[in-house]
Amino acid sequence: MIFTYNKQYVGDVLMIIVKDSKGGKLSSERKGRVARVFLQENNETVAWNIFEVSELIALEGVGQVSLTDEQIAVLNSELAKEGFQESLENDSNPKFVVGEIVEMVPHPDSDHLNICQVKVADDKIIQIVAGAPNATLGLKTIVALPGAMMPNGSLIFPGKLRGEKSFGMMCAPRELALPNAPQKRGIIELASHTTVGEAFDAKKHWQG
Repeated sequence: MIFTYNKQYVGDVLMIIVKDSKGGKLSSERKGRVARVFLQENNETVAWNIFEVSELIALEGVGQVSLTDEQIAVLNSELAKEGFQESLENDSNPKFVVGEIVEMVPHPDSDHLNICQVKVADDKIIQIVAGAPNATLGLKTIVALPGAMMPNGSLIFPGKLRGEKSFGMMCAPRELALPNAPQKRGIIELASHTTVGEAFDAKKHWQG
């Protein structure tokens, strides 16, 4: 789930994105301060909007925000009070982490894409389709995992590129809005000693 909040420009509304609607037709229902957004074709929930949310919990930050388990419990109580059967789940794992390309093969249907196996934790390897010209075997970079919100507001969900599954994105400095980022294609190149799975920290991982 992706939690976003921007009181200045959106209002006192916590927006919760559950899944990618993939352009499907949407409807919504509102009960009290809670609105559920769902796909018309199958009634599947894709998002929640919780209005006047600051009356329920205290939020810090702008854009993608993190919530504590205690705050999630308060919001779930509000959903239950309004008669909704579903509940919110908290995922406190970092969404931008250090990854290492451990395998890379050319995409069978593209002359510039590669299918990369990227290690994002000691026990986890994910597939990412990427077109970065500097992607090489053994390179360590910053990976945006499903559930990440980029600085420009775009969301990272599992998907396909030219028919091949992709479960994240290896990031360029400009995509992370880093200071003095080169305005050209190419993912971040980290030192070989950088720890795989470490949460992204601009002060530590970027010397632009």
